[in-house]
Amino acid sequence: MSVERIIQNQEGTIVDVRTVGEFQGGHVAGSINIPVNELTKRIAEVKALKLPLVLCCASGGRSAMAAHLLKQQGITCHDGGSWLSVNHLQSKTVSAL
Repeated sequence: MSVERIIQNQEGTIVDVRTVGEFQGGHVAGSINIPVNELTKRIAEVKALKLPLVLCCASGGRSAMAAHLLKQQGITCHDGGSWLSVNHLQSKTVSAL
């Protein structure tokens, strides 16, 4: 399943893996913030989220790293890349409703 389809169907959870400060500066509506460096400490919280996860960050580097780490844990997730790209996809979905 593609990131676009997950967002369009409002399935799963959008997880922003940037720092708290970056997240507070702007984020996708409805997303949650779990910084990439906290993922292993918060793995139980991550596993409790509605799957699949769409991971995003500033440019795609940290979300790719997070996707790799979470897939090793058996968690269904997708690298959404930049939070601005994910936000754009979500805005297209909301405006279509």
